[in-house]
Amino acid sequence: MIEKMKKYTFLVFHRDYGHFLEQLREAGVLHVAQKAEGIADNQQLQQQIVTDELIRKTIASASAYLPQGATPVDTGEVLTDVKTLSEQLLALEQDKRKLEQDLLTLQREEQRMQVWGTFSTDKLQALAQEGYLLQYFVCPKAKYDSEWETLYNAFVVSEDKTTVYFVTVNHTNEAFALPDVEEITLNAHDSKQLAADADAVRGLIANKQAQLEAWAVAHLGELREAEKQSQLNIDWTRVNLSTSSLADDKLCLLEGFCPVAQSEELNAMLDSEHIYYNVEEPTEEDDTPVKLHNNWFTKMFECLTGMYGWPVYGEFDPTPILGPFFLLFFAMCMGDAGYGILLVIFGILTTKNILKTDMFEGLGPLITTLGIGTIIIGFFLGTFFGIDLYAATWVPESLKSVMIKGEVAGYDIQMVLALGIGVFHICLAMIIKAICYTKRFGLKKNISTWAWLLLILGALVTGVFALTEVFSPDVTKWVLIVIGAVSALGIYVFNTPGRNPLVNIGAGLWDTYNMATGILGDVLSYIRLYALGLAGAMLGGAFNSLGMMVLSDTPNIGTWIGCILILLAGHLLNLCMSALGAFVHPLRLSFVEYFKNSGYEGKGHLYKPFAK
Repeated sequence: MIEKMKKYTFLVFHRDYGHFLEQLREAGVLHVAQKAEGIADNQQLQQQIVTDELIRKTIASASAYLPQGATPVDTGEVLTDVKTLSEQLLALEQDKRKLEQDLLTLQREEQRMQVWGTFSTDKLQALAQEGYLLQYFVCPKAKYDSEWETLYNAFVVSEDKTTVYFVTVNHTNEAFALPDVEEITLNAHDSKQLAADADAVRGLIANKQAQLEAWAVAHLGELREAEKQSQLNIDWTRVNLSTSSLADDKLCLLEGFCPVAQSEELNAMLDSEHIYYNVEEPTEEDDTPVKLHNNWFTKMFECLTGMYGWPVYGEFDPTPILGPFFLLFFAMCMGDAGYGILLVIFGILTTKNILKTDMFEGLGPLITTLGIGTIIIGFFLGTFFGIDLYAATWVPESLKSVMIKGEVAGYDIQMVLALGIGVFHICLAMIIKAICYTKRFGLKKNISTWAWLLLILGALVTGVFALTEVFSPDVTKWVLIVIGAVSALGIYVFNTPGRNPLVNIGAGLWDTYNMATGILGDVLSYIRLYALGLAGAMLGGAFNSLGMMVLSDTPNIGTWIGCILILLAGHLLNLCMSALGAFVHPLRLSFVEYFKNSGYEGKGHLYKPFAK
């Protein structure tokens, strides 16, 4: 639900304006209407935004180094030189990254040098001073020629199944090349020395990590305070830039919006300060912010609405409809009561911060709710960890009787149910569109919308009455004729009153083409609710069968371990895939099929009061 707003206009003497803004910020209930011009290109504001972004980026980097359970130091001082502090952190991070790159290089060299064994660099240099030339080669085992040991004084250092590593020792200053053989250069250190070097670098990395952690404890607190102050400065600058000057800069004009529930509080402050203000209802032309007010259940799904876009003031908040249907769609796509139990456990652990994942931060209650819905729908669909409960002999017949199994007119009842839900969802969207558009723009501009709703909904209801024999064939015929005639007038003749009738007919024909092709495709999209649930159940059943095959008829410890590993890995994979599909596809049905037919725009912005 969208809270009602009041539009405020203030007129303040310029000498009192600073004090007025302080009082307004203390009240913390007014959303200031920003002017379109003079804000985006203001240098002071842009510099403040750049500084704020630097602070946020530095905080994000430093937070990763804050030790578990540590509390940043509260210096109580105002940070003035953010750039220097950010450069300190960046320098420490660069040093650590360089050490980590050095470690990777050493590890690769250690692995490369292991086949050459241990050696003394001093002795190799002494041989070179005596005039001996040592060359190191690698070649496939099939290409190694033992005659090289006589011709080139070759010595095999090591070999494996496919490769030979050898060295040639000759008393000559001229190097030579062997055909189809790779010559390499040894590292100055052997593998043991390289391993010791790697250990030394690991120590340096640990020391640098300790420095970063100490830096985070020392400075993260003042960075967070600087972020708060930076946001206050940005808000203050934006409010000043949104102020209009009148009467040769003697008067300051400011506009804003306040929720009706907080308007009395604001009025009391304004009256006590003797501020001139005017209160009126926002119009369609005003850029009115929205403040959502929903119950605990609907509030969990507001994040999904925000992914698409917030409603415009005066528009219908889609969250109360989106929430229950998304829950139903998610549960049908998962379709497995066992997976629902795992989701509930995961959601509870996330809510209690036992499991901490940035991706799911704050989503614990939503995940738990989706899991509960999956348990309920999964039971009615008759699937538990890939087991078909309807076919299981150990499930009581009384429970099987409430499961959704069977056929309707030769089609699987679950598929028919998915399509039926789609028809209902789209019809609900069209009803909401007709009501909301009429409320916002008036009946005159929405005759066509009501005509389409009458045609589609009237035909469906009449069809149901005809199939249930409530209407006789003659009554059905005349009802359909009346519905068709009235709808045709609204669609083709009166869709835009006052316009040329021929233009209206053309627009109606184009609208008919779009509706005929769009509605059918939209309804068929809901078959994915059946397909995804069926695919997840079949894949889960396949993993169960594979596990039982490994277990065999004569199980032992080895087959039990193999069976358990297959079941765990298989169902974990199926759970992740099913959860991803169960999130994306219901979101698509909501964002495309439902929002399109409900006329939802999602171009609004949230209420953000000017406050500390």
